[in-house]
Amino acid sequence: MAIFNRDSEDEVARGARAVVVHAETHGGDRRDSDARLEEARGLALAIGIDVRAAQSFRVRDRKPATLFGSGQVDQIATLVNQEEAELVIVDNALTPVQQSNLEEGTGAKVIDRTGLILEIFGERAATNEGRLQVELAHLDYQAGRLVRSWTHLERQRGGFGFLGGPGETQIEADRRMIRDRMAKIRRELDQVTKTRGLHRARRQRAPWPVIALVGYTNAGKSTLFNRLTGAEVMAEDLLFATLDPTMRQIVLPGLDKAILSDTVGFVSDLPTQLIAAFRATLEEVLSADIIVHVRDIAHPDTEAQRDDVLDVLSELGVAGEGALERGDGEADPPPIIEAWNKLDLLDTESAAQAREISARHDDVVIISALTGEGVEGLQRAISSRLTRGARVHSLRLPIADGAALAWLHEHGEVLATRPSEAEMQVDVRLSDSGLARFLKRDR
Repeated sequence: MAIFNRDSEDEVARGARAVVVHAETHGGDRRDSDARLEEARGLALAIGIDVRAAQSFRVRDRKPATLFGSGQVDQIATLVNQEEAELVIVDNALTPVQQSNLEEGTGAKVIDRTGLILEIFGERAATNEGRLQVELAHLDYQAGRLVRSWTHLERQRGGFGFLGGPGETQIEADRRMIRDRMAKIRRELDQVTKTRGLHRARRQRAPWPVIALVGYTNAGKSTLFNRLTGAEVMAEDLLFATLDPTMRQIVLPGLDKAILSDTVGFVSDLPTQLIAAFRATLEEVLSADIIVHVRDIAHPDTEAQRDDVLDVLSELGVAGEGALERGDGEADPPPIIEAWNKLDLLDTESAAQAREISARHDDVVIISALTGEGVEGLQRAISSRLTRGARVHSLRLPIADGAALAWLHEHGEVLATRPSEAEMQVDVRLSDSGLARFLKRDR
């Protein structure tokens, strides 16, 4: 039986009328307020909320009680009344006290950016692992908001022992139940992580490289994934259209087979609870041989989106100084190729500038996943990067091990074979990762 159920008043209903507000602080964001408001609109649209109005407020000092100034709270309340809104979406992180005070001041339900993203993830998670991860994140977020979200917290239950006593307040009981439920979910996710680790180890023993697609949400990852694999993963012009990671086999120039992995999209101010809960999933990126960072080059905030993605990768230990040790024992994180997507949306001058930049950088490829333009160039760039650094290795194989020799012909460049009675010496050009796969392959 579920021990955690949000009251109906704490749920966000599809079709709810809402106003979106954003507290703009000096130097507090990489993008301007209009872009933030537009993204918040997109997030609300992703779960069917009817956004009636959006407004940004310049906040000189964040107020501990309400975030906004008292006059600004009155303006928000007026906006709520004018639009007959039931919901106020604050495109910032709110403390429980700020959330409660804003609800009192505006007369409407209030959720912050973290709560909105959690709602989206809760609706979109399709697999058991995804649902567990979202529930864990939501419990972690909700635990600090019991004081406002639960209506029965003033009650006490009787104590133990002959004389009873003051007993345990309902809020303490609820917090204990949440802690217990979180502990249970973590144990289940630990088992999922172990299973995922076994699958990852099996893939590392296999002879096929792994390519991970990452990117800001709605950058076109799933469209590119479908283009490369012929799959039919959900791909819509919608923030967080897909959540659960997907893997498919693809063929690349010079490589008989590779595994392409599509991951959840990132977003600015991605809730820390979600990063923690989805770490096992996102760390699939860590074991990849190469990362393809899909960017919406037509978006006005493409540079800020790039920085947000790199921030999350850095927090996961995939990029930057905190890079974790990879599963194959190498300390270096996987290389990154940037796929500048949505070329079809650029005007002639912008497209020419993008192509000029791409021509000067080996790790930048201009593409349109929708039309297919430039995708073959991306495939060649991935293949070239995967085979870069190939060296000549001299290997001794049993004379009867035709499968090993066939593997080397398929995945490397066999330069010479010198057979003898019991074994043969093979000179083959292979990358270090290719050699590691050859040694770990299933025999």
